[in-house]
Amino acid sequence: MNAINQPLSGVKVVEFCTTAAGPFCAMLLADMGADVIKIEPPSGDGLRQWPPITNGFSENFASVNRNKRSMVLDLKLPADAQTARRLVLDSDVLIENNRPGVMDRLGLGYAALSALKPSLVYCSISAFGQSGPRSGEGGFDLTIQAAAGVMSVTGEDGGAPVKCGVPIADFSSGLYGAFSIASALMAVRSGAPGAHLDIPMFGCTLAIAALQTSELFGTGRNPKKLGSAHPRNAPYRAFAASDGYFAIAAGNHSLWLKVLDVVGMPELADDPRFKSTLDRATNQAALKEVLDPVFAGQTAAHWLHAFEAAGVPHAPINDYESALADPQVEHMGWVQPLRLPDGTMTRTFGSPVRFNGQTLPVTVGPPQLGQHTETIRATYGSPGSVHE
Repeated sequence: MNAINQPLSGVKVVEFCTTAAGPFCAMLLADMGADVIKIEPPSGDGLRQWPPITNGFSENFASVNRNKRSMVLDLKLPADAQTARRLVLDSDVLIENNRPGVMDRLGLGYAALSALKPSLVYCSISAFGQSGPRSGEGGFDLTIQAAAGVMSVTGEDGGAPVKCGVPIADFSSGLYGAFSIASALMAVRSGAPGAHLDIPMFGCTLAIAALQTSELFGTGRNPKKLGSAHPRNAPYRAFAASDGYFAIAAGNHSLWLKVLDVVGMPELADDPRFKSTLDRATNQAALKEVLDPVFAGQTAAHWLHAFEAAGVPHAPINDYESALADPQVEHMGWVQPLRLPDGTMTRTFGSPVRFNGQTLPVTVGPPQLGQHTETIRATYGSPGSVHE
């Protein structure tokens, strides 16, 4: 897709963010064509120090900072804060993930900037929100997963608390932020004023747990750890074959009957413990005891082939190397080459979204710290560059 056809082409974004949630949010906009300028302190975004390090450059940083420019400013210096202010007033969107109050103290808060630019879309990502009893607290993905209940339903029943291996609090918050920004920009283009978007990681992580919170609201009971199982469907979990694990998801009654055909146990259709979806979910421990010896008699490949032929959703338990080697990944063009600042080539997982059959491109690699400072400062670094 040519950059001129990208939906956010022409949108200017200034990012005051570190680590994951905010940078990921800004990158999603950059992938859609927005011009994102990442403002970093002289020491840089701390994510730049996270391994793996290739020729002195963090591949973790690269994974959430492609398609951006980097400008170094010390916002504690009045001149640099003034430069940042002029830059924001010439932009459409500001994204920040500091604790509430920090941007106000720097003269870059929403009230001050929106008074000068009413159309500004100002997105604040924080641990608990911009107001309320916990608004002053910081947080990271682990602590938000713990606070928001994720760790209470992750892992095997009776096991120690386990976080989700993917930082879902960070990245779900980034997704909510990008969606909210795009929505606000649409309103602005229709003539509405800008907005201050309050994106709390705690709330975002609770929001994506809709099935768990609704279970509590509907029954009064806390959801429990089920490992790979599902509280309302069965068989819907990982099973052990003779040489490893595989997963099947018989999410409705017709798929359950297909499972019985594959395992050669049609009599279970009339077993009162398993007659309905609710019965099977209620008695899934007993169902697992029945199916385990059958699945243990053949390899995972055997069962995956059999369930594919039967039309039952199935999957091997992939590691990331195996997942990225899936032919669908190549077909969609999701893994793209990425050039690091010193010219070293690596790879990254690009946007999974397609527009009219085209995968969104990685137009530029992640920036070196301050790579674009002088170019941007030439426009915004002296008083009078932007009308205030």
